[in-house]
Amino acid sequence: MCGGNDGHSHDGEGHLHHHHDGEPRWKHDGVRVIKGDQLDPNTAQTPGMFRQAAINHARVGAQKIWAGTVSIEPDAKTGVHHHGALESVIYVVRGRARLRWGERLEFVAEAGPGDFIYVPPYVPHQEINAKPDEVLECVLVRSDNEAVVVNITDVDPVEKPESVYWVDPIHKHPG
Repeated sequence: MCGGNDGHSHDGEGHLHHHHDGEPRWKHDGVRVIKGDQLDPNTAQTPGMFRQAAINHARVGAQKIWAGTVSIEPDAKTGVHHHGALESVIYVVRGRARLRWGERLEFVAEAGPGDFIYVPPYVPHQEINAKPDEVLECVLVRSDNEAVVVNITDVDPVEKPESVYWVDPIHKHPG
């Protein structure tokens, strides 16, 4: 732990050396707390969903992940798509999520509050709010800041996309 070429080091006792201006290292570039009421709604909004960014490059300098919240109106569905090499994790806070996936969307699973959903790279899928009378609220984490979406138009999904879609910079409108 001693020394280093970054201009900062610990001594043998583990004490932190300071910047030349007297500020401790990491004070402004260390752990960040993003309060729930300070999420960033300054993004394209679309009927049927409300998206807010919490963790991204612009807000905290994140290099390899993106995290935020997504609210999806009752009965909203996406078009069929995948996210290239990105991995996605969806945590359901409130409501009921239905995921369909596969070459013909032949597989289905549902998740409720407290459940995690993992979407691997390149898997064709469709997100659905399974409740007709309750908003679906989720936390979404992606493995990269790059917004990758590949819309698949030659699939006849079991559940047709409705007039309301789950759309954000990575879930584009299928129309």
